[in-house]
Amino acid sequence: MNVVNVSLQVLPVVEEEMIYPVVDKVIDYIKSTGVKYFVSPMETTMEGDIDILLDIVKKAQDICVKEGAKRVISIVKIDYKPDGVTIDEKMNKYISQ
Repeated sequence: MNVVNVSLQVLPVVEEEMIYPVVDKVIDYIKSTGVKYFVSPMETTMEGDIDILLDIVKKAQDICVKEGAKRVISIVKIDYKPDGVTIDEKMNKYISQ
């Protein structure tokens, strides 16, 4: 499988003061998987095999529930092209400014 990008925004339904700590647990998990990722203010974008990345998306839901969320709303975006697509090819021109 070619490299794809998957962006994930998790919105755990928890008390307001718990939102960031729960999201931080999800980001810590993403980091622990070893996939390339980029955290932005509204979502985290990952790069890799689509099956691995979608497994991470599934696990993110479980993490939120384990941390006390009664419900989790997630927004998932997938950028796929047959030859593969990387975070760097999309971001390099902005990072170097």
